[in-house]
Amino acid sequence: MHVLIVDDEQSILDIIEAYLNTKNYRVSRAETGQQALQIVENEDIDFIILDIMLPDLSGWEVCQQVRETSAVPIILLTAKSTEQDVLKGLNMGADDYIKKPFSPKELIARMEAVYRRSGFSRENETRWSFNQNRLIVYPERLEVEADDRVINLTHTEFQLLKLMAEYPQQAFSREHLLESVKGLEASAMDRVIDSHIKNLRAKIEADPKEPMFILTVHGVGYRFGGKKDEDHTI
Repeated sequence: MHVLIVDDEQSILDIIEAYLNTKNYRVSRAETGQQALQIVENEDIDFIILDIMLPDLSGWEVCQQVRETSAVPIILLTAKSTEQDVLKGLNMGADDYIKKPFSPKELIARMEAVYRRSGFSRENETRWSFNQNRLIVYPERLEVEADDRVINLTHTEFQLLKLMAEYPQQAFSREHLLESVKGLEASAMDRVIDSHIKNLRAKIEADPKEPMFILTVHGVGYRFGGKKDEDHTI
């Protein structure tokens, strides 16, 4: 397991890393929120231990940004103990929290319990591959690869792609797409979907003007045109 520890106190980073090393876990460290986000973007992280009080972004903000692209389990470290503070972290997408000061042994035990419950694993995970692996969607970790490149999609772009890829060849109206990914009632503003589709094509299509995966259905909306490969697990 590759664990990212995020805290601005060197002593806490050292203690947690020492305990993780006894479990033979791979460890990355960050002292700021921006450093943490950069590591999450560039490396395969399986778990995040995240302090709330950081010198730049708060742990809440980091958690919220991570959740836009990843389902990686997160435990918050917090000196704040009010119910409101705890609920705020959980509502931002954290899986659990532990209050400072804490026992490192308890932290590792809680981390391992959260990891087991989450089912988040890069082994035997679900993937949808299309057109001889030209496009791969990982629905559980909210990631996409196109032509062997990891693609950075927004949360809305990913949800649009996931919905259409799950039902290849089905035509979706703009209203249906808007309601599904936004949870909102369709309105005269449903053309906002066109903007998301344009951005999505620019990211995953080799030639956005001649799309292979996100196709227009004139008079209706859009459909997914990729052909599923047989193997959908790794």
